[in-house]
Amino acid sequence: MTRFVQDYLITPDGAPIWWEMRGEGDELPAVFLDGLGCEGFVWKHLWNQLTPNRKVLHWNYRGHGRSGVATDPTRIGVDYIIDDLALLMERVGLKEVVVFGHSMGVQVCLEFHRRHPSMVKGIGLLCGSYGNPLDTWHDHSLLRLGFPAMLSTVEKFPDLAHSVMKRIMPTEFATEIAIRTELSKELLPREDFYPYMNHLANMKPINFVRTLNSLKDHSAIDHLQDVRVPTLVVGGEIDRFTPVWLSERMAAALPESEYVFVKGGSHTAPLERPQIVADAVERLLTRIKTARVSKTA
Repeated sequence: MTRFVQDYLITPDGAPIWWEMRGEGDELPAVFLDGLGCEGFVWKHLWNQLTPNRKVLHWNYRGHGRSGVATDPTRIGVDYIIDDLALLMERVGLKEVVVFGHSMGVQVCLEFHRRHPSMVKGIGLLCGSYGNPLDTWHDHSLLRLGFPAMLSTVEKFPDLAHSVMKRIMPTEFATEIAIRTELSKELLPREDFYPYMNHLANMKPINFVRTLNSLKDHSAIDHLQDVRVPTLVVGGEIDRFTPVWLSERMAAALPESEYVFVKGGSHTAPLERPQIVADAVERLLTRIKTARVSKTA
């Protein structure tokens, strides 16, 4: 039976951070880093692939899933995510890891490597961008133009925004619209997407927009050339959240990257073409092991 532990870490500023650890073995541990508004639905197949030989840490960011916010609820966003991860790794005894990020988690991976390079021995970047997500969503900057009004509205009417989301997001109609307009309806099993919609329904929109506000001007493009560890970049052909050209540009700038193009894949390519992603992850793990052996030889 795969080992499974879960608990809460209370940060110095009072945020209860929920985490789970699965798996066992002597291989390099892994960390899963979610996208904005996510609590782990995209890792369904990678859990099974990685846990037989290694420990895998997954957690919920502040204001996501089972994690709460700090005593001061405005202390939320990418800077706190990085600090929380470093604290959490210390808590569970992980000193060196391979980090996997999906969507916003790609920015988290790159920023974590910037601040804690000795802890990161490999990186898997799945369907995400190095930064400035409001400028490239659906390949235009309309979201950046509209975001200030969205942020202001949710800040003024947080309870109303939450009530609306709880009514709309878990419905079959909302799920159908999301799959048909944003994802690959031919490839994505509907049951794999329901957890995301249910999480959004229960997540407080104020935590969503405050986290996004912290990311809107963040970029790690200046750091890509310094990421000198084995790296995997996965891009989905029809990804509308982070258009595939961003993955191509990021892979070209990373010194030790492999780029994997997922034909027909969208923002949820790890669920749509799981074998392609699994094979790419296995190659990444082999490259990491080879690099570590060569450094100790």
